[in-house]
Amino acid sequence: MNEVDALEIVRAAIWTVIVASGPAVAAAMIVGILIALVQALTQIQEVTLTFVPKIVVILLVMIVTGSFVGSQIFAFTERVYGRIASGF
Repeated sequence: MNEVDALEIVRAAIWTVIVASGPAVAAAMIVGILIALVQALTQIQEVTLTFVPKIVVILLVMIVTGSFVGSQIFAFTERVYGRIASGF
């Protein structure tokens, strides 16, 4: 294994993490912006108000997109194991 192979595996791992975490992060960001807007409009500055809806939305998103995330991680694992089996 040379530097190109190692960098390719690291690049694929980083991309897999970005793709797998994307739905949950995007949902949390959207809910956070909406809650911040509601808090600004109503002047309710309760810190704990932001956490519960984000947790619920992230859990729902992970339930819906769990098979997609699992397939992305499985595809990466197959790719890495295939390279190990073929000797890179």
